[in-house]
Order: sequence, then structure tokens, then C-alpha cells
Amino acid sequence: MTTLLEQAVNRVKILSDNEQNAIAALILEEIDDDLRWDKSFASSQDVLAMLAEEAAEEINTGKSEVLDPDKL
Repeated sequence: MTTLLEQAVNRVKILSDNEQNAIAALILEEIDDDLRWDKSFASSQDVLAMLAEEAAEEINTGKSEVLDPDKL
């Protein structure tokens, strides 16, 4: 366990059971969210690579134009 995490756990220990459970739920939700993002990105690498190739081809063949944020 890292020093920072250990400090956080020690501070959480003095809170009420309800507050501890709320913080634990937030931590678990954050971890689950990170895992979902990791899984999503891992399974989309082929699609992202294909889209990048298509974008590069459009740029190289002049089928794209520079976005001017002032004209939005």
C-alpha cells in the first residue's frame, strides 16, 4: 500500500460507518469505471486504427479542410 493511500485509510477509519461505506462505494465505483474504460479501449483499438487510416487518407487526398473555431 502506498503512503498516500495508507494516510487516506487512516483518516477514513475515524469516520462513522455510514461515511466509511459512502467513501468505499465511491472508490469501488471509480475502480469499476476505470476497468470498464480499459476494456472498452482495448476492444476498440482496431476500429480506432481504421478510423485514423481513413482520416489520414482524407487529409492526403484533400478531402478534408482545416477547422476554423472562429467560424463555428
